[in-house]
Amino acid sequence: MKKLAIALLCALPLLACAEEREWAPYKKIIETVKLDKFYSLPAAERDKLKVYARFTPVNKAIAPGSLKLTVVHADGKSPLVLDEQGRTVIVPTEKWIAEDAKIWTNQPKGEKAGIGFDLVAVVPETAQWNYASVMGSVPQANAAIDKVAGALSLFAPTMKVVIFKFRKPAQLTVQAKGGEKRYATDAKHQIKLKLDKALLAENPLVTVSEPPYEAEVDGE
Repeated sequence: MKKLAIALLCALPLLACAEEREWAPYKKIIETVKLDKFYSLPAAERDKLKVYARFTPVNKAIAPGSLKLTVVHADGKSPLVLDEQGRTVIVPTEKWIAEDAKIWTNQPKGEKAGIGFDLVAVVPETAQWNYASVMGSVPQANAAIDKVAGALSLFAPTMKVVIFKFRKPAQLTVQAKGGEKRYATDAKHQIKLKLDKALLAENPLVTVSEPPYEAEVDGE
């Protein structure tokens, strides 16, 4: 989702760190990333997707994974655990929004960060699944972007592929009626699978030599 993240980052305002390490209102982050709209979609329209909020420091010397963000609310403090890419899953908490909770950061005053979101496919933690259960994330992502991003969806590419990411060389096989389709990981231990509408309708079995640790929905 790199292209989508870039498009959103260019379209959204950058938030500066506030005094005393208070960074931004929790509600502002939820609305900026449009998480409220995503989670308001019917479950059947987002069940194949997982959404990450991505925080990208403007200062390239700051590693995204080094950011420390904490929600300070009436009941205490709740850290937002970011991965090395500066991503975290935030399911909106209505109570925190109502009480105007704040997000604090470990970054000094003056540092800024862009905010966007990434979408990944939900993949079963097994070595096989039916094609549509995972590749159906592509049309679902496009529909969700149209509804969630609104006018910003014009800047987002059309999602076309799922990039399966593995920790070591792996293989993926689609057991289609017309014959098996076999794929092997590239130098980055990834397999890029473009959506095939005929296979989506056929819904054949897909097997992998090992479960991927992530499946990124992308427009490449």
